[in-house]
Formats: sequence, C-alpha cells, structure tokens
Amino acid sequence: MSKTVRIFQPAKSAMQSGRGTSRQWVLEFEPDQPQRNDALMGWVGRGDTVNQLRLYFPTKREAIAHAQRNGWAVRVHEPAKRRWRPKSYAENFAYNKVT
Repeated sequence: MSKTVRIFQPAKSAMQSGRGTSRQWVLEFEPDQPQRNDALMGWVGRGDTVNQLRLYFPTKREAIAHAQRNGWAVRVHEPAKRRWRPKSYAENFAYNKVT
C-alpha cells in the first residue's frame, strides 16, 4: 500500500514579522488511520508514528522528486498569492481614514 504525502509551503505564523521559514517546502504524510483515544492516559493519537515526520526541502521540485523516489503518492498544495498594498507611514494618522 502506497503512502500519500502532502507537499506545501507553510504560512507564517501571527507571531512572525518576516517570511524566513515560509520559503521552504514541507513534505508530510497524510493520515491513513483515524485518531483514537487512549483509555488510560486520555491522549489522542494514531498507531503509526510516521505522521509525526516532517521533511523540509528548499524547492518544490526536490520534494516531489524525493516522494517519487520512495514510491509515495503526491498531493501538492500551491501557496496562495500574497496581497500587498503599498502605503506610507503617514496613512496611519490620516483624518479621512475609514474606521
């Protein structure tokens, strides 16, 4: 049975101002089992630990090539385009600003 992997570029967190770590591509395994509750400890998990594995690649092409070498089915999620509107610092203090 072939594993399915997901390849994507992670979005930056709300705590980051820069985009340094969001330029890498991440390969992670899709879950093939539902989560189950541990009756003794109350933790939630799966029997397979491969879902904890994340591989980082500098390019999408390298991530896809690695998955294909290992015989994994690939799902690529393209990143959304950033919407950036240039504005000046003075716009923060404009009187005609809509609040």
